[in-house]
Amino acid sequence: MAALFKKPTNLKSIFSYCFLALLLVWACKEERKNQSKSPSLKISPDNAGLTLPDGFGVIKVADSLGNPRHIAVNANGGIYAKLRELVDGNGIWYLEDTDGDGVAETKQGFADYGGTGIYLDNDYLYASSDEEIFRYKLDAGGKVTDTKSPETIVTGLLAGGSHATKSFTLDPKGNIYVNIGAPSNACQEVDRKIGSPAMMPCPILDSAAGIWQFRTDKLKQSYGEGTRFATGLRNIVGLDWNKSNDHLFVAQHGRDMLHTLFPDLYDAETSALLPAETLYMLNEGDDAGWPYIYYDQIQQKKILAPEYGGDGKKTGGENTIDPVIAFPGHLAPNAVLFYTGNMFPEKYKNGAFIAFRGSWNRAPEPQAGYMVAFVPFKDGKPSGDWEVFADGFAGAENIKSPNDAAHRPTGLAQGPDGSLYVSDDAGGTIFRIVYTKK
Repeated sequence: MAALFKKPTNLKSIFSYCFLALLLVWACKEERKNQSKSPSLKISPDNAGLTLPDGFGVIKVADSLGNPRHIAVNANGGIYAKLRELVDGNGIWYLEDTDGDGVAETKQGFADYGGTGIYLDNDYLYASSDEEIFRYKLDAGGKVTDTKSPETIVTGLLAGGSHATKSFTLDPKGNIYVNIGAPSNACQEVDRKIGSPAMMPCPILDSAAGIWQFRTDKLKQSYGEGTRFATGLRNIVGLDWNKSNDHLFVAQHGRDMLHTLFPDLYDAETSALLPAETLYMLNEGDDAGWPYIYYDQIQQKKILAPEYGGDGKKTGGENTIDPVIAFPGHLAPNAVLFYTGNMFPEKYKNGAFIAFRGSWNRAPEPQAGYMVAFVPFKDGKPSGDWEVFADGFAGAENIKSPNDAAHRPTGLAQGPDGSLYVSDDAGGTIFRIVYTKK
């Protein structure tokens, strides 16, 4: 390039020099013209009602989608949203922004089953019903090539009673980690009944209340072909593989009804705060302690459950793992995402975002949650206290019922540019959070 701009020495070179200079000026004008034509991201007025740290903005990508749970975004920005219940016969939406303003203009539906889990790797889209995990082949653009004939990876998963949804994630070694939620609150003989004794040992642990591991390179694996990776986990809806320390992290929904079942041991206010919602780092063979214990974030101790002789103070679970972070009770953590993008400020790098769907059983206290929290990490471990990152989803400061919430965060995904996508299953909305401060 430098040779083009050497001092001209003759008429011919002077002419060439002037021609190249004019060509360069024209090219610069065209580039500026094209840039001016490129659409800017359509930041929602007042950030769509959400409260965020300084410098962040919100785009309302889509709404009225039904009840989207987990979401995934491909390398071209296309969004896959898993619907808990079918809408017009569809259990998955594929959304695309065709003009670059951040708002989805096109929507394609497929999959004749409801559910929660969805995941993208380089070759496949994985999605779950309450009993099975499927996968769809992707083309070079990250789009499903055949929506009608998915491969079945796992079949026959336990799905009786409560906590039936199958959240899952993958590691880089071809393993799938699937939540099998406990169809019980605290392993009583009659679930949630005052005076019903607890079962000892809890028979549910053989087939549920844990994370099961399967392979991606084998089709139609039965439930029995899986390995119980970790146990003592009442119900895991949010989970993610932390690539920075090569471990699985899961967020547990804690038990309910301490005051209702044991009014002589717990008052209503205490029952609204306990037990903690907990984030665990798992190794194979770990036991988190359910139903025998719960974690008390106020005392910062593992407490023996009242069904098993506890009184709110006796500790237990000496051989069980501790959480890495504990949150107030009943907030319902529904998605975990470790942020690896470059758009957000450095403090967010490799930290964990957690979407809380919000409580239903904190009376007489106000319902709580309905937010996205952030936990800073360093060297694969939390490096500070958790904080509220995105708030205001509920639409009101104090709500008495989850039905009053405008939005309930349920899914998280990272876009190719490093933006953060949040789904909600109350308003059927997908939000995109971007950092706009330069």
